[in-house]
Amino acid sequence: MKRLWTIIAVADVARSFAWYQSLLGLPPSQPAHDHFGQLVDADGTVLLCLHRWQAHDPPTLATPAHAEPGNGLLLFFRVDDFDQALQRALRQVAALALAPALNPGTGTLEFAVRDPDGYYVMISAQDAI
Repeated sequence: MKRLWTIIAVADVARSFAWYQSLLGLPPSQPAHDHFGQLVDADGTVLLCLHRWQAHDPPTLATPAHAEPGNGLLLFFRVDDFDQALQRALRQVAALALAPALNPGTGTLEFAVRDPDGYYVMISAQDAI
């Protein structure tokens, strides 16, 4: 088995950690460090890693000045509680980046938001309608 750990750079790990926990309906907890945290599903699967800008050496995490956050990246989460995820998102953001709509390719409902660092986050229903 192989696993992908997506790591994004953020300004404030604790703030982003709480934001994603709320959006995804995860139980509240704290990141392991002030510079790094893993959002983990109930089965132990790592959903997303958050790394504070400039905390370590990887050149792609050195500074947000080189590119707009998320340039070339789409954070795409499939959820089994789409309607509840939408309600959680509406409590967290001033406006949706993309209103709920049916994706004709997948047959699933989707919406999008921007996270506190400007990353584009797509939420998709797990099952087609």
